[in-house]
Amino acid sequence: MADDYLVRIGKLIRDARQHRGWTQSQLADALGTSQSAVNRIERGNQNISLEMIARIGEALDSEIVSLGYAGPMHLRVVGGRRLSGAIDVKTSKNACVALLCASLLNKGRTVLRRVARIEEVYRLLEVLNSIGVRTRWINDGVDLELIPPARLDMEAMDADAARRTRSIIMFLGPLLHRMEPFRLPYAGGCDLGTRTIEPHMIALRRFGLDITATEGIYHAKVVPGISPDRPIVLTERGDTVTENALLAAARHDGVTVIRNASSNYMVQDLCFFLEALGVRVDGVGTTTLTVHGVPSIDVDVDYSPSEDPVEAMSLLAAAVVTESELTIRRVPIEFMEIELAVLEEMGLDHDRSAEYTADNGRTRLIDLTVRPSKLEAPIDKIHPMPFPGLNIDNVPFFAAIAAVAQGQTLIHDWVYDNRAIYLTDLNRLGGRLQLLDPHRVLVEGPTRWRAAEMMCPPALRPAVVVLLAMMAAEGTSVLRNVYVINRGYEELAERLNSVGAQIETFRDI
Repeated sequence: MADDYLVRIGKLIRDARQHRGWTQSQLADALGTSQSAVNRIERGNQNISLEMIARIGEALDSEIVSLGYAGPMHLRVVGGRRLSGAIDVKTSKNACVALLCASLLNKGRTVLRRVARIEEVYRLLEVLNSIGVRTRWINDGVDLELIPPARLDMEAMDADAARRTRSIIMFLGPLLHRMEPFRLPYAGGCDLGTRTIEPHMIALRRFGLDITATEGIYHAKVVPGISPDRPIVLTERGDTVTENALLAAARHDGVTVIRNASSNYMVQDLCFFLEALGVRVDGVGTTTLTVHGVPSIDVDVDYSPSEDPVEAMSLLAAAVVTESELTIRRVPIEFMEIELAVLEEMGLDHDRSAEYTADNGRTRLIDLTVRPSKLEAPIDKIHPMPFPGLNIDNVPFFAAIAAVAQGQTLIHDWVYDNRAIYLTDLNRLGGRLQLLDPHRVLVEGPTRWRAAEMMCPPALRPAVVVLLAMMAAEGTSVLRNVYVINRGYEELAERLNSVGAQIETFRDI
């Protein structure tokens, strides 16, 4: 029996290593052991301690074995079922993590309504708790309260939690006003290839922040007396770099102009939150933001982040690939208009309700009913653009949608180094996707999906795309090691089950 467990653990480790793109030698280097030892572990020929399993899981950013953890590790999917009824879109994951970082600006009490209870949020809460911020779930666990200490204890930061989220980089903007010097661990998160932080550094240097990187740590110090003397021009129109610049400008005593700013949904939510803190932001929804900073913020604030357009797109794609009629409620239409325009050209049959306002009082919502449709491949390629273009995070869902459409669809995911590669995992489920280069995939439809057992891709949106294809495939599929999905979605399996899916969560050990 013990030997059987060793073989099963070894297989999980091997699959996680291969999905990360590592050789046995690379994993051995990360563990400080030999390639032959890793080989024996993966073959189930070596006894392995819980400590070593934990170290391997940390190195691969993959939950190999979970003890005392209530969340799912694997998903068993009985596919070929039609969805029906209605499902609500949850609040935005990306807005929630930005607002958690922004709470560091405030000396008063911050309450965030309907916060997504996802792993990414939990990691940030672990970091915030470790440096002295008191957090608690209130109102039956729906809302989140944050109360900062008089002084943050940066030396006590939970480095392991910090390394498991890229969002930690958004601590730089608020922290530069609170202390200097300070240190932050390198950021982690999805395996999407190299994503430079240089645009962040270019923007934050204008506020006197100087950073050197050594041995996995950002060493930050603030040079006093430096402030932007002209508009900050971002070298890329990225969401997190815009947010970091906003966070730095919020407590800068003066007016900061940010050009080539992202106007995406999470940036707008952050601007609305800053306004609730007393920071005036002109130009919300445009690429030029003018921030009237205040040097001290000490207010009790209550804010409701808006709904997540990427989750809305996920649910829409679930309906399309399973050929279902499904009503998706609380869709932030302003951030879905291009996607719906493309889908209309492909032949999507759908209805929209009249618009109404989200709880933040600003974002426009609709209820969207999707019906089974005979789709044709789009004439033009599918490619993302900064808002108001097709959302970067919505591109992977078009791979599953294109797979059920008649004809060939070219998907050009130019933003990330290797996310497109993970889309070819759909071939394991009967898809016909041809990888043209690390950024372009040619999808041939329609697809006759088939069940399969496979490892979860280590990137959030491709992982959900694989899950949706499993829901469409007749038979029983298994998706292993789904931590990455829990990073970005709250109870996704349970919520899909509520509208007719059959997805079971389980663990091997």
